[in-house]
Amino acid sequence: MSGRNLMISSFIMRERSSGMRGLPNHHLSCCVNTLLQTFSATWEIGALLDKWEAAGGRADDRNVPLQLKRVLAAMRSDSPRPAPHRDFLLSLDRNCVRLNTQHDADEVFLSILNFMQQQMDDKPLALEIQNLYRISVKTNLECLECSSVQTLNTYMLGLPLHVKEDHDSLEGCMTSFFEHQELRGANCCFCGICGKKTPSKQAVKLLSLPRILCVHLKRFRNHGGYTRKLDCPVTFPESFDFSETVKDAFSSDFAQDDCKYTLHAVVVHSGYAMFGHYTAYVRHGADRPWYYADDSHVQQVSWEDVQSTYGGPRRHTAYMLMYRRGPEDNGGQPELSG
Repeated sequence: MSGRNLMISSFIMRERSSGMRGLPNHHLSCCVNTLLQTFSATWEIGALLDKWEAAGGRADDRNVPLQLKRVLAAMRSDSPRPAPHRDFLLSLDRNCVRLNTQHDADEVFLSILNFMQQQMDDKPLALEIQNLYRISVKTNLECLECSSVQTLNTYMLGLPLHVKEDHDSLEGCMTSFFEHQELRGANCCFCGICGKKTPSKQAVKLLSLPRILCVHLKRFRNHGGYTRKLDCPVTFPESFDFSETVKDAFSSDFAQDDCKYTLHAVVVHSGYAMFGHYTAYVRHGADRPWYYADDSHVQQVSWEDVQSTYGGPRRHTAYMLMYRRGPEDNGGQPELSG
């Protein structure tokens, strides 16, 4: 076994043998606390940040990935007390993710990933962390007046899914995302052949899927200057096969064989759009139990408890879902490169 894979396997054993630690709520930090629990359950993040020690990093209090590395290590310890994470919160505050402010979990999640790209001096390692979440897509834009087609290859770090206002499912949301969409009116795009903005038809196809699939259920709507939250039910499975769930989502260039995903973390929002609270359901392995983390309070729960976050009137609702592709540890030698 290579030295790198031996280190990762050792990391998994430490992770699985330890219990979960809560996180105190400092200055309205429930959003960050919840994301830290999901990062802790995503063992690949900690394993890659552990490698950064050899490469070195700027030891300053503004460096978000350095403070993230430290707090994730503290969360893996066997202490029954809540993990100290004030330095991580202060590093975010010094990078304009302010304390004493209500935040959107998806926005903070993407900000943390961006800080790792900007502030890690080991750029290949930083890219490897980003690649954990990288969804590569091909977008085709067909002009409906001259039939010319523009093609753009790009990527996303999460799958933003529109939620219907009555009842929906993860499968239904993903199917809608990959359906052809007509862009008209204010959504018209510029056509180089016609020399003007024209109606068009847009199609998004997958080029590659990530190790960690972050799904963002877009439950907030802006209307007339006000933001409201949709509490409608959205069901989601504990595991699914992407190739069977959304068969028409794949580009002809897609070459991955394994498209099976297993849920390991759920970011939950309760309350209203402008005033709410975040908690998390996480598990540290497919063969491990589910836990519920509400700041410093942590308790073991069941899959049925996780399903209670599907939604409904005056209920706490799933807002972000974290799925892992492939086997849990790939025979003890996981491949992390994108």
